[in-house]
Amino acid sequence: MADQQQFLLTDLQFEALAKVFKFADVEEKGFVDVETISTLAVQLLGGHLTESQKHYIKATSDEKTEEGLLSYNSFIDIMSKVMMQTTQWGKMKSSLESYVGFDTIQEQIRKKSLKRGFELNIMVVGASGLGKSTLVNTLFKAKLSRASCISQPFVIPKTVEIKTVSHVIEEKGVRLRLTITDTPGFGDQVNNTNCWEPVIEYIHDQFDHYYREESSTYRKARIPDTRVHCCLYFIEPTGHRLKSLDLEFMKRLDKCVNIIPVIAKSDTLTLEEREAFKRRIREDLSHNINTYPIIHDELDEDEVRTNTKIKEQLPFAVVGSDRNVSVGGKAVLGRKTRWGVIEVENKNHCEFTLLRDMLIKTHMQDLKEVTDFLHYESYRRERCSSNGEHSPLDEKPDMTHGNGVISESNI
Repeated sequence: MADQQQFLLTDLQFEALAKVFKFADVEEKGFVDVETISTLAVQLLGGHLTESQKHYIKATSDEKTEEGLLSYNSFIDIMSKVMMQTTQWGKMKSSLESYVGFDTIQEQIRKKSLKRGFELNIMVVGASGLGKSTLVNTLFKAKLSRASCISQPFVIPKTVEIKTVSHVIEEKGVRLRLTITDTPGFGDQVNNTNCWEPVIEYIHDQFDHYYREESSTYRKARIPDTRVHCCLYFIEPTGHRLKSLDLEFMKRLDKCVNIIPVIAKSDTLTLEEREAFKRRIREDLSHNINTYPIIHDELDEDEVRTNTKIKEQLPFAVVGSDRNVSVGGKAVLGRKTRWGVIEVENKNHCEFTLLRDMLIKTHMQDLKEVTDFLHYESYRRERCSSNGEHSPLDEKPDMTHGNGVISESNI
């Protein structure tokens, strides 16, 4: 196997590395404590380290250490490898003598992305009558669900069906091709054994389609992405615990799709009942069920904190309504009840805005990236292995362990 590409350091970079090393080498013996390497790396790079960088530094330092100490040459070697993985170089960045123009890269990407448009594929799963169609319409403030597009009497299917509808919607010049996949019949039978199998089959079919396009001799410049980026799983507001069907479904599906659990029609519960129900659901999910957002090693500390906070709020207790009601002379999305008006976008009434903000404003791109590098990549490796294309370089065990955490040790 060929050696890895050599990384040449400039005088400025050597000087910065040497200065930090000398500061840590208090006894001036040419060695530093291996436990300080991550701290030194943060000082040099001027920012947070991702978990994968921390794991790499620790693993490599442990290999090169002598009685818990690391030599200058080993330190330089480790830091040069870390620098190849990031553009966060802190004071080691080279200065420009005059304006070049690559600061326009962001605008170039923005223009090209706007011209192409964006895509998001959402699957909704849950028993009939939980307001799946209404919630989708409420999220995007449009008649988007299959039930809203097709005027026909509703009949519960004898088996789970997969129904998909796509729309192109536009907001301030940004076009989004949104595909909604519904699963009528799920959980509606007396015997729901294996009712998740059509859902898994559909998700794998989309992976297979993408894999075939990706592996084609005459590959398209841009492969149409029909892979499911997110599964909204609707939980019945019983106020007790997750049903065995809920647990089994999420255990079966969490390895192939990003699952976001939501408590449907949460206004049927009091605030005290809702919080107790959410707490019991989190207890159930803590038994090796991976929900989105995923905490993985490519996140920095700020992103880990953000995702951890979101996971602590799951499942989102939501209410959907695609109709306006008058509150204080102002039209708001909501529902009138005998006790008053439930305002969908009022955080004191439900957690709809938390779901919408995560799904659309903060994590839409991450949903697609996690689908690609985790769920699809797992499927792709399995396909390559079954086709005899597997090699030792491809070996990557399952990357998740324990409620949505991915470790570099498993990558």
